Amino acid sequence: MRILVAIILLFVITGAFADNTGERTDGQRPPTATDVIVGLYTFGRFQQALLESADLKGNAEVKNLAALRADEAVRRDKALKEIQVAIGAEPHVGKTMAGTSLAEPDDSEGPAYVRTFFAAQIPEYETAIGLLERYLKAPDNAALADFAREQLPLLRSQVRDAERTMADK
Repeated sequence: MRILVAIILLFVITGAFADNTGERTDGQRPPTATDVIVGLYTFGRFQQALLESADLKGNAEVKNLAALRADEAVRRDKALKEIQVAIGAEPHVGKTMAGTSLAEPDDSEGPAYVRTFFAAQIPEYETAIGLLERYLKAPDNAALADFAREQLPLLRSQVRDAERTMADK
């Protein structure tokens, strides 16, 4: 009997821990302005890491695209900074693992690197797009909501381009 109770308690504790891991579902609260700012800063750092990686391993096409995306990230971050200051948000953006798979030295170069370069972008774009879409369901700041509405079509277009290029490579 004690063993049965112990097993049941183990399942209950494990279930409670799994529910408390911070993973969001559709039933939970929408992201706040601060959550969105942090998420987009993280996405910008990912794009900067792509540039660093492309400079080391990429061909001219990949280097040019990475530079363009990094420039876009800088412009986006400047606009976000203005919104952040205006609303008084204090996001805590720590170090992220985004882009590390491309920045680490490995055996992929040439065509294999190009595929890896585009494949790494798709989930990062989808994360940023999903964040903005969830935010726009219940925005808490008009300026950030306008910014999100401007960014969504651009990000969607860029992820489609990455998917098409990935399919071609």
